[in-house]
Amino acid sequence: MAKFQAQETLDRLVQWVKEYFVQTAVEGTKAVIGISGGKDSSVAAALCVKALGKDRVIGVLMPQGDQADIAYSYLLVNTLGIRSYTVNIGKTVDSLFGELGEHLELNAQVKINTPARIRMTTLYAVAAAVGGRVVNTCNLSEDWVGYSTKYGDSAGDFSPLSSLTVTEVLQIGELLGLPEELVHKVPIDGLSGKSDEENLGFSYAELDRYIRGETDLSDKPELKERIDRLHQMNLHKLTLMPKFEL
Repeated sequence: MAKFQAQETLDRLVQWVKEYFVQTAVEGTKAVIGISGGKDSSVAAALCVKALGKDRVIGVLMPQGDQADIAYSYLLVNTLGIRSYTVNIGKTVDSLFGELGEHLELNAQVKINTPARIRMTTLYAVAAAVGGRVVNTCNLSEDWVGYSTKYGDSAGDFSPLSSLTVTEVLQIGELLGLPEELVHKVPIDGLSGKSDEENLGFSYAELDRYIRGETDLSDKPELKERIDRLHQMNLHKLTLMPKFEL
């Protein structure tokens, strides 16, 4: 198993982002990215700044009402020096839930996934207004077990981090010189008060070693079965929509 080459990967990522915009967009097209203040949006935003320059990166902060940790998002945009907009989606979510609630009982799945899809709608609205492309901020580890929302945070126009595990994203973030509290901020779902790892039932470090073939988890068969089951259940999020061929 070859050791992850962080600097080489960073250089390739920067070049890849540059080439994507040269090949698919007109001159001056901007990268539009949702800013959560976590590691993925921080690293992806910093990558885009390094590739395109800060004037071509726009951050969009999208709290749902009050967001206790929004200071991290402001720290990121201030550190990078990028333009940003704060669009509070709270009233939109409440309005939609109110209308749906007239007809349906809203379960946890609705309440978790709908705000993520409204955030993606917001990003595409901003991108349309400024002439931009939406940055997908998912990483390989989260994609592997489906820790994303279909047509929500799993959407986007280009995805710089989706071939990197969480462990590798952290290394890239450190090379980019981002504040430690952004790179190593413990990710939480914002609803249950639990961390991502508590919700998943295993650590990203364990998952990453399994993904990269550094362990087969033969000593933890229940963990292996859980990861494999989550991966199989969520493959539909990573593939194009099936279509009937005439």
